[in-house]
Parts: sequence; C-alpha cells; structure tokens
Amino acid sequence: MTAEEVGQRVVALLAPVEVTASVSGGQGYARATVDVPLASWRDAVRAVRDDAELGCDFFDWLSAVDELAGGFDVVAHLWSVRHRHGVLLRTRVPRETPTLASVVDLYPGASWHERETYEMFGLGFDGHPDLRPLLLPPGFEGHPLRKEFVLASRVAKPWPGAKEPGESAAGGGRRPIRPPGVPAPGEWGAS
Repeated sequence: MTAEEVGQRVVALLAPVEVTASVSGGQGYARATVDVPLASWRDAVRAVRDDAELGCDFFDWLSAVDELAGGFDVVAHLWSVRHRHGVLLRTRVPRETPTLASVVDLYPGASWHERETYEMFGLGFDGHPDLRPLLLPPGFEGHPLRKEFVLASRVAKPWPGAKEPGESAAGGGRRPIRPPGVPAPGEWGAS
C-alpha cells in the first residue's frame, strides 16, 4: 500500500469519526499521517493493529510536541512488518487537562515511551500500569520538553561566543537577543 492508501484505509476504518489523512515526508520516507480526535485515540491504535490490510503489528515510538496554547500533539509511529508500511497517528491533547488513554495493553512496547512522555511533557496516560519517572533524577521539578521550561544552564553560564546567536560580526543597531528559554537578567536564578 502507498502512504496515501494507508491513510485512506485508516479514515475508512474509523468512519463516521472525523479524521484527517495526509502524507509526511517524501519518496521512500513518505508516511501516512492521520489526525484523530482525542476520544478516538485508542480506537485508532487498535484499528491499525487489528485490520488485516494494515496489520501494524510493531510499535515503533511515541512522543509529543508542545504547541503552547494549542496543547500537545501526541504522535505514535506504528509499522507493519509483513506489509512494510507505516502510519503516524496524531492527536491533540489540551494543555488544561493533559491526559490521554494508554495503549500499553495494545502494544506493551509503548510503556517506555509513555513513561518518557509523562516525565518530559507532563502528559498523563490513563490506564498505564506503572507511570513513574524514568530518566530524570529523583526530586527533579518540571517537565524539560515543555516550551515554558527555563533552561537553567543558559542562565548559569552565559553564551560562550563573542556575539549572541543572530548577531553579525559587524555589530550595529540590533539589540541583543536571548536564546530561547533564557529569561531576562534578574528574572530567574543568580544575578
């Protein structure tokens, strides 16, 4: 199946739920990308696993993207070993209630990925059997992959170059810019 055919098959399987199929990447890297409503997340994952034509029997990865006020996009990549095609399933999780259904019972390999996403983004996975920290040291506060997370290392140690990123060697009329995630002087930490 082509990436377009995979996407259309997922749309047909989930009807009457409104889902949107597109293709990401190109040529040999093209993948069907299907946006599903949050309430249909588990149904979509189960459908691409159980459908004979799709047969996505391999869970590759799951992560999130912080879209600020838009919430979080959670993306899972599923692959069919037999048919040699994949699909990216994506859903939007609201920032106010950052929780979605776990798929660990459908794909046991999703456990590590859900734990990492929980720890790094602060997204909860309802039904996960062991949602505890995985990578960060005990007592770590915050979620490092959220865009509002302060990059403390950039505050403690200034930019090592002669110029800040984005400044030209000629100098001139531009005001200095701070790298992303670095608060203004005096806003955080030691002055």
